Parts: sequence; C-alpha cells; structure tokens
Amino acid sequence: MNNSVQFLLPVRKNLLISHVEFFIKKKIFPMNPIISGASVVAAGLAIGLAAIGPGIGQGTAAAQAVEGLARQPEAEGKIRGTLLLSLAFMESLTIYGLVVALCLLFANPFTGG
Repeated sequence: MNNSVQFLLPVRKNLLISHVEFFIKKKIFPMNPIISGASVVAAGLAIGLAAIGPGIGQGTAAAQAVEGLARQPEAEGKIRGTLLLSLAFMESLTIYGLVVALCLLFANPFTGG
C-alpha cells in the first residue's frame, strides 16, 4: 500500500465517525419508509391532478376561441389576448401542483427529524 493512502485511511475513518456522531446528536435520521412511499404517491397524485384540470380547461378554451374566431373574425385581437391570458392562468395552476410535488419529494414537512 502506498504511504499516502495509509496516511489518509485513519482520517477518513475518523471523518465517518464524526458524521455518525453528528447525526446521532442532532437526531437526524433517515425518513420512515412508509412516509417516504406515501410522499412519492402524494407527489404523483399532486402533479397528475394538477395537470388534468388545466389540460381540460385549456382544450375547452382553445376550442371556444377557434369557434369565436370562426363566427367573428374581426374580433381576433380581443379573443387572442383573452385566450392567452386565460391559458397563462391555467398553466400557473399546473405549476403550483409541480411545486407541491417537489416539496413533498425534496423538502418533506412530514419527516419527524
């Protein structure tokens, strides 16, 4: 074995022990597997349900906008502006669902640590 490697082995061992002692003193333990699994399922449901509603709404809004343009082509500017604004608001609901899902996965408030 190389001398530099032999020199580093005790340092790594002591470093590992100090990390374990830190986690024990601070009472930071891994997440309960049931909470972890429930969080993954909840995150999937959050993003899935958050995408279904706005998806249906955006389809309906686009269909109604095309129908309105077919009936009154001279109102194209007003219809387009209103459609884009409503689509942006609908998409923000999906982004809120994504934020909730990411919080459940990476910043879980249910870890009892």
